Amino acid sequence: MATNNTYSVPYRRKREGKTDYRKRLKMLTGSAPRLVVRKSLRYVVLQVIEFSPSGDKVIVTAHSKELAKFGWKADGANTSAAYLTGLLIAKKLKKKMRVLVDLGQNVSVKGSVLYAAVKGAQDGGLDVPCAKEVLPSDDRVRGEHVAKFAKALKAQKDRYQVQFAKYIKSGVEPEQLPALVDQVKSKIGGAV
Repeated sequence: MATNNTYSVPYRRKREGKTDYRKRLKMLTGSAPRLVVRKSLRYVVLQVIEFSPSGDKVIVTAHSKELAKFGWKADGANTSAAYLTGLLIAKKLKKKMRVLVDLGQNVSVKGSVLYAAVKGAQDGGLDVPCAKEVLPSDDRVRGEHVAKFAKALKAQKDRYQVQFAKYIKSGVEPEQLPALVDQVKSKIGGAV
């Protein structure tokens, strides 16, 4: 009995679990550009990318580091920063456009930082098809949950210092986070 000894090795990125080629092909053959959302431990990066047979073309990029120009002093990878970065990319694009969300290999979690960026892009004027149920609430985007927790923890000085060390080091009072978000949001809306 003869057996077939032919074996094809899958692409390296597929073997490593980094790229789902079926999903990628389906997304690329669509006519709309992609809103690529990526998050690291310190920053959020958004790009609007258009498919081209010779290679993808980046139309516009927004990085949470850019928020410092608008007065943002807090962390660059939290929910509020992701929302503001989404708002920034929509304002940089300067035109209404339909884009599809590309989260890559990130796990889709309701109300996550990734969806905060999508909400910011939607609020900035991009047409992003996304279920309303997965987007974070407005009070979460503004950081009201952080401010509420900070007010409750203020009496326990040592624990407060440890919990909000990053905010304190950057010169931001965690109780004032919603006001900072509103301030930066108005500057982005008027500047770009």
